[in-house]
Amino acid sequence: MPGIDECLLEAMALPGARGAALVDWSSGLALGTAGDSPVGDHETTAAETAELARAAAEYESFAPAADGPGAGVPATAGPPVEDLIVTTRTGYHVLRFVETSFDSSVFLHLWLDRADGNLALARIRLRALAEGLVLR
Repeated sequence: MPGIDECLLEAMALPGARGAALVDWSSGLALGTAGDSPVGDHETTAAETAELARAAAEYESFAPAADGPGAGVPATAGPPVEDLIVTTRTGYHVLRFVETSFDSSVFLHLWLDRADGNLALARIRLRALAEGLVLR
């Protein structure tokens, strides 16, 4: 089972990968980074992506309460949102939530070049990386 550094290196091996980070969305801090940052500063990118992740995980429109509309669907363990994809003119940002033994407020952020990246492959690999990640 890979740790943070190994996980980020594997993410950077994906076609078109420009940068990767493991971010705590409750604090906005990067727990680990690799490659480049879209704004040249990994901490700024971590804080900005944490805001997006927090909104998706906490707003009922994206993560409905278990007793709200659609409650007929059985509840599952893990984060209420699996991943987010933001498409820009030059790239993709994939945020994959990581289930942890503590509070599950961690996500993997992968920045892909739009011309060289493979979004489907990135989603599949990030899911596997998130499931195998061991936070030490």
